[in-house]
Amino acid sequence: MQAQHQEVQLPRSVQAQVARLVLQANLAYSESNSPQLPFAQRLQARQECREYLANALELEAENAAALGMLGRVEMDDGQLEKAHTLFNASLNSQPGQVQQYCNLGYWALKSERPALAEEYFLAALECDRQSAAAFCGIAHARRVQGQFDVAYLHYRKLLQTGSEWDSIYSGMLTCAQHLQVHKADKELAQDAIALLKKDGLPHQEIGRFVGAIIEQEYDLANPNAEIFLDAAAEDELLILALQKTLMPNAGVEQLVALLRRAIMAEVAETASLRDELQTLCLAIGEYAERTGYALTAEKDEEQLANTINESIMAQFAIGEPQEALVGSLMISAMYGALFHQDFAIQLGQWNLVDWPLGMQPMMAASYYNRAEEEAIKQNFEEKAEELCLAKTDVPQAWPAWSQLAYRTETSLKTVMKQELGLSADNLPDTLRLMVCGAQSGQRAMELAQYLDDVEIIAVDESLANVAKGTRMAQQLNMDNIVFWPWSIAQRFVLDGHRVHWIEVGRLPSQAMTDLSLANLVESASASGAVVHMHTGMAEQTAGDKQVRQLIKDHNLRPTRSSLRQLRRMVLAEQQDSVWAELLQEDDFYSLGGCRDRWFRPQDGDQLQNLLAMVSNEVDWKLVKARDEDGHSLATMPVQRQIQAEALGSEVQSLMGQNLSVYFQRRR
Repeated sequence: MQAQHQEVQLPRSVQAQVARLVLQANLAYSESNSPQLPFAQRLQARQECREYLANALELEAENAAALGMLGRVEMDDGQLEKAHTLFNASLNSQPGQVQQYCNLGYWALKSERPALAEEYFLAALECDRQSAAAFCGIAHARRVQGQFDVAYLHYRKLLQTGSEWDSIYSGMLTCAQHLQVHKADKELAQDAIALLKKDGLPHQEIGRFVGAIIEQEYDLANPNAEIFLDAAAEDELLILALQKTLMPNAGVEQLVALLRRAIMAEVAETASLRDELQTLCLAIGEYAERTGYALTAEKDEEQLANTINESIMAQFAIGEPQEALVGSLMISAMYGALFHQDFAIQLGQWNLVDWPLGMQPMMAASYYNRAEEEAIKQNFEEKAEELCLAKTDVPQAWPAWSQLAYRTETSLKTVMKQELGLSADNLPDTLRLMVCGAQSGQRAMELAQYLDDVEIIAVDESLANVAKGTRMAQQLNMDNIVFWPWSIAQRFVLDGHRVHWIEVGRLPSQAMTDLSLANLVESASASGAVVHMHTGMAEQTAGDKQVRQLIKDHNLRPTRSSLRQLRRMVLAEQQDSVWAELLQEDDFYSLGGCRDRWFRPQDGDQLQNLLAMVSNEVDWKLVKARDEDGHSLATMPVQRQIQAEALGSEVQSLMGQNLSVYFQRRR
C-alpha cells in the first residue's frame, strides 16, 4: 500500500516518463528474443533493455513493471537469485500480478523445481482464470514432472482455444513421444496431423506415436482386418507420416508393404497408375528410401519392378518425353533408389525443379540427394572401401532426419557459464567444438545453428553419415560446421589443433582398431575444455546379441540381402520374447540402423577407457551430472562411482546407467 501511495505522489510528468521507459524496455526485450535477428543484434537489444529499466528505476525505485522486466532479463542471463528477488519485489510493490507469478513459475522450472513452478502458475490462474500463459506454464511443469498425458491435454486445450505458440507445439511433440496409444482416437489423429503439418518441428521424433495411432486405426493386430487401398490413399495422417517420419512399428511396416503390393497389382492389371493413387505411391517411395529399402517384397513384385525398370530404359532409348516417364518412375521408386538403376545417368539431364512439384520430394530422396552425397564421398580416402560393393550394398546414412529441433540462439560461453557454472572470461571469441560419433549429424547441426560463437567438427565412422551431414549443412547454408571421417580428425589433432568442447555421441566400433577415443579426447582437449558424454550404451538387447552370433556363425556380410534376411527372421518370430526389445528400437526399421548395430556395434572398451581417463581427478573435474530424465545429480557420489569403476569395482559401475556427465580439463 505504501508503494502504491508513493506512486500516486509522483508528478504526472515523471509517471509518464517512467511509463515510456518501461514501454521502450519491453520493445527492446521483445527484439532481444526475436529468432529472426542475428545474435549480436539481440544482445545489443538486451543491453538497451537494461539501460531503459535502469533509468526507469532511478526515477521510481519500486515500479512493479520495471522490477519484473529486469527480473526476466536477469533470469535469461542465468542470474536466478537476482531474478527471484526482483520478481518478489515487483509483487510486493503491486500484489496479484499474473505476469510475476508466471515469471516465478519459469524461475522455478529453471531452478529444476517443477512442483513449485506449478504452484506459482496456479497462483497466476487464481488472479486471472483466462491466462493462457499461466495454463501453458502448468503444462510445462507437468511435462517436466513426467506427467506427459496431463501435459499433453493441457497443450491440446491451448491449441483449441487459439493459442498457437511454438512452445505449445514443441511441448506437445515432446509429450507425444511418451504416450501409449491403446485404441483408435480421432482427436489423437487430428493432433498428429497438426503436429506433422507444423513447420519447424523435428517430425522424425514422433514416428512411434504416429505409428501407434495408425496401428489402432487400421486394426493391424487383427489378422482379419480389411485394408482398402482407396481409403488409405485418402488418409491424410498416413500420407503425412510416410512423408515425414519413420515408424518403428512392425504392423505399420506390413501395412505399407501391403499397400505397395496393392498398387503394383493394380498397375500390372491396368497398365496405368491412377491419379488417386499417385500421392500415396510417392509417399511410399519416400518412406521406402528412409528405411534404406528395408521393406521386403514378394518375388512376383520384384519381377514386375524389374520389368518396369527395363521399360523405363526402353523409353529413354526411343526418346520419349519426360512426362511419359513419370508414372513408371513413381512405381520404381517404391522398390529401390532411382540412383541405383541402370537409367540413373539419363535422369541427370533434368534438374530437380524440372519435375512436377508433388514429385520433387520423392525424386530428391531417391536420386538427387544420393547423387550429391556420392559426389561428396569422392573427397575422402574411405571411399575406396565402397568401390568393390554392389550399388545396393553401399551403406546408407542413419539416422534419418528431416528437420532440426528449434532452440533459441545463444553462445557456448553462455552455456558454460549458466549451465555448468564455469568461467568463460579467458576464452577466444570463437570456440572449437568437436562432436565424436555424430551419426547423421542432427545434434551437431543443432549446436551449429543455435550457438553463435562456435565452429564445429563433426566426426563419424560412417562415410554415408559424413556425406549426408555435409549435404544437409550445405542445404541449410551453414558455414560453421564440417563433417569428417575419423582419419582426418586424428590428423587434425596430431597437427596440434585443440578444441574447447567435446561431445561424445555414438562410440567407435571394434572395426576402428587404430583409434583410441580416450587418447584422442586427451590430445584434443585444451586446458579448461569440457567433455560431455553418456555412460550408457545402446544396441545391447538380447536380440542384437543373438543376431551378431548368427552373423559370426555363418560369416555373413553386411549386404542388403543379408540384412533383409535377418530382419525377415526377426519379424517372422516376433512373438518370441527374445526379439521384443529389439522390435522397439528405431534402428531395426532401417537397413542403415541394422547394419550399424549388427555389423559395426559400439565398442564398450572405448567407453570404459574414456571413463577411466576422466576418473583422474588431477586432470579432470566432474562439473555436472544428469539422469535420464534430465534432472541434476549430486556430483560427489557420481565421481566416487567413476573412481571405483576405474579401480576395478563392478558393483559401482556406471556403464549402462545412461547418465549425462560433463567433465572439465583442469590443466
